[in-house]
Amino acid sequence: MEVTSGKNTSCCLNINGPVEKMKRLPRLTWRKIWKVGKEDKRRVIHSLKVGVALSLVSLLYLMEPLFNGIGENAIWAVMTVVVVLEFTAGATLYKGLNRGLGTVLAGLLAFLIAHMAKESGNIFHATFIGTAVFLVGAMSTYMRFFPHIKKNYDYGVVIFLLTFNLITVSSYRLDSVLKITHERLYTIAIGCGICLLMTLLVFPIWSGEDLHLSTVAKFDGLAKSIAVCINEYFSDNIQQQEKDAENSMEMEDPIYKGYKTVLDSKSSDENLALYASWEPRYLRHCTRYPWHQYVKLGTVLRHFGYTLVALHGCLQTEIKTPQSVRVLFKDPCNRLAGELTKALKELGDSIRNRRKYCPEMLSNHVHEALQDLIDALKSQPRLFLGTNSNTNILLALATLAAKQKSGKDFVVSLSSVNTDSSDDGPPRLGLSQDFLKEGDKKQNTLRPTLSKIGITSLEFCEALPFAAFASLLIEAVARLDLVIEEVVELGKVAHFKEYSHHDDHESINVVVSDNNPRERNEVPSSQLATD
Repeated sequence: MEVTSGKNTSCCLNINGPVEKMKRLPRLTWRKIWKVGKEDKRRVIHSLKVGVALSLVSLLYLMEPLFNGIGENAIWAVMTVVVVLEFTAGATLYKGLNRGLGTVLAGLLAFLIAHMAKESGNIFHATFIGTAVFLVGAMSTYMRFFPHIKKNYDYGVVIFLLTFNLITVSSYRLDSVLKITHERLYTIAIGCGICLLMTLLVFPIWSGEDLHLSTVAKFDGLAKSIAVCINEYFSDNIQQQEKDAENSMEMEDPIYKGYKTVLDSKSSDENLALYASWEPRYLRHCTRYPWHQYVKLGTVLRHFGYTLVALHGCLQTEIKTPQSVRVLFKDPCNRLAGELTKALKELGDSIRNRRKYCPEMLSNHVHEALQDLIDALKSQPRLFLGTNSNTNILLALATLAAKQKSGKDFVVSLSSVNTDSSDDGPPRLGLSQDFLKEGDKKQNTLRPTLSKIGITSLEFCEALPFAAFASLLIEAVARLDLVIEEVVELGKVAHFKEYSHHDDHESINVVVSDNNPRERNEVPSSQLATD
């Protein structure tokens, strides 16, 4: 009976597990749907736009007069809406114009090939079509390898190849090639027209604006990462640091979250720049907007982000610098990090407001803070460089150790000889003992010095992790100069408005919180990461 009851209990547990998961599934699904829409409300708008576009194009089937005029070829209009209508206006224009251009060129070429095949006679008809399909297919595929065509017209070449083969091959069995081409063209034109209508006139979403705002967000994320990283590195509570490290394993680290979007932005930047180049909104003075400069700026920001990755790694090393060493350099590091954060925020604001950036506005403060850190490092040479006397003593100890080793080997060799020679044994054995006594005397004399060197070496090893941290801060300043150059170049080629001096008084919100990095406070840069 007991065995039976145990089996029943285990069976009930096995059944209750999947049942509980099924009960929680609707709630979890609704939370996921709500989260996706809450992150970007434009996703909901785009979904509604696609639904309306499909409803409009389905009228070609549902309304009898339209179906009689178009017929079963209306399915091409439905396929066009599904394939062409994208999230942003630039992506829709890119696909729509490529699809339309590819269809037109393929239809014209297919009609010409079909007419020439008929004139060739019944014998060479199939041979002519097969040869034309081979040549056009091979040439079109080879053209896709050209960088400019692959970047801007790859989708159009694919549509051209598909349409050409459908019309040309079907013309061998059908006589109404012109009718097929005509119906294919205007059904795709109807689909593209509906897509352009929905994407350009109904709550348009611009790729250029997304690229612009994402670039600004990169500066904010990098500034936040630096601020939180400095806060954690110079935190006085070691237990809190360990707790934060454990929490970062369970959830996304705020430092990692700040530079993650920068490191993962290469493909998205290139796609947004490509789609933005098709949008008519940013045409100024009949010239194209310099979206390629945004891509270059994103590349420089990624290199800056790599420095922050290494800086973040200093917080997770097993060998840590003692707090007594860190406190010696806390103020200069805080000031330098504050100036870096301030510069990044100002660069982001200048791009957000489409305002030219003045390089001299903050670079002087950054280099002054950098010089303060370098002076602080030079003021503690014992930690990082050692002293000449210590170096000489270490060399003397190494020489003495080598002599002692050779002396012991020499004594062993002499003692082995003394066993064979009893006449000359005592003098040689006495010589070896004198040598050993002299070595012991020197060792006793240098023993206090050896202890001093050991203490100095221990301090040097403890300071090494901080030396890496400080060198990465200095590297971040060098990377910042490259970022400033790209921002200045972007302001020139994009014709940003001129810089005005009253912008100097604008406050910059800096993230300074020990535990919650999302809190924003207006504080002087010298107090960054010290609260």
